[in-house]
Amino acid sequence: MQHGGDLTLAIDRFGGTPETWMDLSTGINPHSYPVPQEIPSNAWTSLPAQAAEEHLISAARQNYKVPDHLGLVAAPGTQILLSLLPSILPEGTAALASPTYPSHKAVWLREGRELVEVSSIFALPAEAKIVLLVNPNNPDGQLIDVKSLMEIARALTDRGGFLVLDEAFSDVVPGSSLLPYINDENILVLRSFGKFFGLAGLRLGFLAGPRSITKRVSEMLESWCVSGPTLEIGAKALRDKDWQETTTRRLIEEMADLTLLLTQHELSVYGGTPLYALAGLRKASALHEALARRHIWTRVFDYAPTWIRFGLPKGSENMQRLSDALAEAKKEL
Repeated sequence: MQHGGDLTLAIDRFGGTPETWMDLSTGINPHSYPVPQEIPSNAWTSLPAQAAEEHLISAARQNYKVPDHLGLVAAPGTQILLSLLPSILPEGTAALASPTYPSHKAVWLREGRELVEVSSIFALPAEAKIVLLVNPNNPDGQLIDVKSLMEIARALTDRGGFLVLDEAFSDVVPGSSLLPYINDENILVLRSFGKFFGLAGLRLGFLAGPRSITKRVSEMLESWCVSGPTLEIGAKALRDKDWQETTTRRLIEEMADLTLLLTQHELSVYGGTPLYALAGLRKASALHEALARRHIWTRVFDYAPTWIRFGLPKGSENMQRLSDALAEAKKEL
C-alpha cells in the first residue's frame, strides 16, 4: 500500500461498508479533537481572511515552539509542502534515511533529482547536499537525538545544504522536536496537524525554516490555500493545551495496552509511536488478509514482507474486537 487510510480497496476486495470496517491502516489519532460548533458563519461564506491566517500561524508558532527568527507557512496538508521542496532547494544529491514514508522518495524522483537511500543517518554519503529524515520515523518509530541532528545540520549548512525533517508524529513523543533548538542552521521542519488531532480530513500542515524558503513556498501556494473553517479549527486546537496533554497521556496508555495485546497473540512488536505499533511475523501478508476478511484493515509493506503495522483501535470494544480477530486468524493460518 502506498498509503493507509483509504478503505476503497478493502471494501472492493472483501466487501462490507465503511461502517463495518475498523481501519487500523493509519497513524491517525482515533480520539479526534472535538470540532467546535461555534465556527463563525463567515468562515464558510467568505474568503479566508489574512487576520485568521495570522491567528493560526501565531497559535502554531507557540504550540510547536518555533523560534521567532524562523518563517512559518501553513498549507492544506504536509503532503503538498514536501512535494514543493525538490524544486526549491539547492541542486545536489539528496540522501533519504530509509525505509520511511514513501512520498519523500517519490517527489524527489519525480522532479528528476538525484536521490540515494541510506539505512542510517550516520552513514551519509560525503556528497549529500540535502538530507531527508522522518523523525520519529514512519513506520518503525526510530528517533534520532537532537544533538546528532544538530551536528548533521551544521555540516550540511557549511556546504550550502539543508536538513529536511518530517516531524509528523513528534506531537506524541514529547521532547523529540528539533524546532526549539534551531539557530542559523539550514533546517526545514514539516509538522502535520491531522495526525495528532485526529482531523486528517481537515488538511492542514506547516513548514518552518529560513524565511527565504518559507516565503518562496508561500508564494507557490498562493492565496487562500487554507480554508476558512480550517483556520478557525486549527487555531483553537493548537491553543488547547489541556486537551493536548490529556490526549497524549491517553494515547500512551492505550498503546501500552495494544502492545501487550499483540504480544499475547505472539506478534513481535519492535517499533512504533503512541499512534501505531509495528510488528513482525513470517506470514504478515497472510495475517493482513485474514484480518481483512474480518473487516479489520492493517498496513503491510512491499519492501518488508514480514512487517505489519497496527494503528490504535478506538476504545476497549474495538480493542477486544481486534483481539478476537487475531485469535481467529491465528487458528486459520
